[in-house]
Amino acid sequence: MNGVEEIEKLQGIGPAIAEKLRSSGYDTLESIAVATPVELSEAAEIGAKTAIQIIRAAREQADMGYEKATEIMERRKSVGHISTGSNNLDEVLGGGVETQAITEIFGEFGSGKTQLAHQLSVNVQLPEEKGGLGGKVLYIDTENTFRPERIGQMARAVGLDPGDALENIYVARAYTTDHQMLLAEKAGELVKENFVKLIVVDALMSLFRTEYCGRGELAERQQKLGRHLATLHKLAELHNLAVFVTNHVQSKPDVFFGDPTRPVGGHVLGHSATARIYLRKSEKGSRVAKLIDHPALPPESARFYICKEGIRD
Repeated sequence: MNGVEEIEKLQGIGPAIAEKLRSSGYDTLESIAVATPVELSEAAEIGAKTAIQIIRAAREQADMGYEKATEIMERRKSVGHISTGSNNLDEVLGGGVETQAITEIFGEFGSGKTQLAHQLSVNVQLPEEKGGLGGKVLYIDTENTFRPERIGQMARAVGLDPGDALENIYVARAYTTDHQMLLAEKAGELVKENFVKLIVVDALMSLFRTEYCGRGELAERQQKLGRHLATLHKLAELHNLAVFVTNHVQSKPDVFFGDPTRPVGGHVLGHSATARIYLRKSEKGSRVAKLIDHPALPPESARFYICKEGIRD
């Protein structure tokens, strides 16, 4: 039984509503079960009460209750890793950037965040034995920093045809926060049809910072950011892919000792990102990446370089 046939059997869903849900990316019981009533009512053009009934029915059918830790352990065996190009950094990350998670990297301008995003977009296309997942990429560009020429350089360095590497990357330029969120919400269909294994958002907070200025708009910004991150988490978990986001930093003038820079996004982003990495410039043109937070790994640092071929030790 396919996904559409399954959801048509849910209470309150007929062929017309099922088709609207499918076209909006809700074509499995799991995707409906984890949706919010507002999201579902907007997607299917139905009332909030009907949406709540449908979500409850989907959760019962999809068995969204408790499960044994051994079952979770078994499911985590399917987690894949994408090499960053640096063995040192891969080791700190437990094998590379992992799927079913959001990895955030933050640092000052010129620290190498976009370079890492480009390198991962190439490396994910490699076979597993070479540090990839044999998959494609969705790249949401909010600052007009995606460069196909750089992809070509990095692809040649790892033995990939530059044209083929670019063909496997779907790039969208986001101009507003609503546009950025829509690109993520509509990504489900493209992800399934094209075996996408990496979603990049470069940079996550750029448009949010521009559109929401001052403390008076902070609450609305954080609520909106929370919804965006929830969408990215859903994509990562439902499709076993990696989400890699870059982020800006801001300086705290009241810090007199130590590093005064802090990532933008506040507690909403801090609690949502699975892994957080602080990137900074170091001596002789090197970069130092420090793993700030990870649910299964200790804080550690790795040094690497950015050269013509890409990210290297």
